This record gives sequence, C-alpha cells and structure tokens, in this order.
Amino acid sequence: MSIAVGDVFTWQRTFTDEEILQFGELTGDKGNHHIQRDDKGRLMAHGLLTASVGTKIGGDLNYIAREMVFEYVRPVFSGDTITCELTITKVDKRETFVEVAMKCVYTNQHGKEVLIGSSYGIIRD
Repeated sequence: MSIAVGDVFTWQRTFTDEEILQFGELTGDKGNHHIQRDDKGRLMAHGLLTASVGTKIGGDLNYIAREMVFEYVRPVFSGDTITCELTITKVDKRETFVEVAMKCVYTNQHGKEVLIGSSYGIIRD
C-alpha cells in the first residue's frame, strides 16, 4: 500500500453497553463510571476503548505503532457513534520499512471532538 503525507482515513463505530462491560472485564477496569449508568441510562466508555476506533485504520495500513499520545476531550457513552479521522503527517522511506507519523481527531455523532491524538511508527516493506 502506498501512502503519502496528507492522506486521510476514517472509520466509525457505535459503542454498546455490552462492549463497554466486556472491555472492563478484559482489562480489569471496572471503575464505577464504567459500570454505573448516568442519569440518561448510559455507560461511560473507557478512554482506551474509544481510542481503539483508530486501530482499525492502523490494521488496514499494517502500521506498527512506536508511540501513541491521546488527549481525552469529553466523555463517550454507550450509544455514541465515534468517527476517527486520521491524517498522515510524515512518510519517510527507509531500507526495509517506512516511518510514518499521523494525527487523529475523534468526533461524536454531534460533531464534537472527544479525543485528539498523534502517533508515529513504521510500516514494514
């Protein structure tokens, strides 16, 4: 796959109560804010579960991350549809791999930012 600076990739998904509870079981993070419903009957998604939306794009690119930095802007709840927009900011060809850097912006179904971040890593030839 050929990628270039400025390429944009997107992926979205809607989180369910079941997925949030399963993530808590898998990771052991059963903080009250993830297992007790808010006044609207929703569960708050884990930050790393939210960030995982972008891993679909990384997998499609065969990207191996060396660093990932996230800023959590606002909470995500069950029923929210989150879109990750990932923009390639650096592509540097090496002998057996390509160094890649990217930035990402995650928004909810209302167009509000919920997470912003950056990452760098490699794609092997």
